[in-house]
Amino acid sequence: MDSMMMDIEMKNQPETRPRPEHREGKVARTIEQQTAKLPSDTFLWAALGSIGLSLVLQMSGREEKANFVGQWAPTLLILGLYNKIVKLQGSDGTSGF
Repeated sequence: MDSMMMDIEMKNQPETRPRPEHREGKVARTIEQQTAKLPSDTFLWAALGSIGLSLVLQMSGREEKANFVGQWAPTLLILGLYNKIVKLQGSDGTSGF
């Protein structure tokens, strides 16, 4: 029943399209097309790897390097989220590129 209500709500939403002057540039579109080929969990595993490497560095007494590597995790997760949005919505907010 909830699925049916969501479908009805989605049909009642106005369809929006990006204006031509707001479209992505050629460089951004090319980068997004290439990164969209990566599996979505690549960024998750990279973030977990940076956390693990940070832990190893911390335990080996290299605190500055541990902090540096540990700060990669949020960036990688945000890049993964952006990648997922581009895959689902397209680079200009439409399906496809």
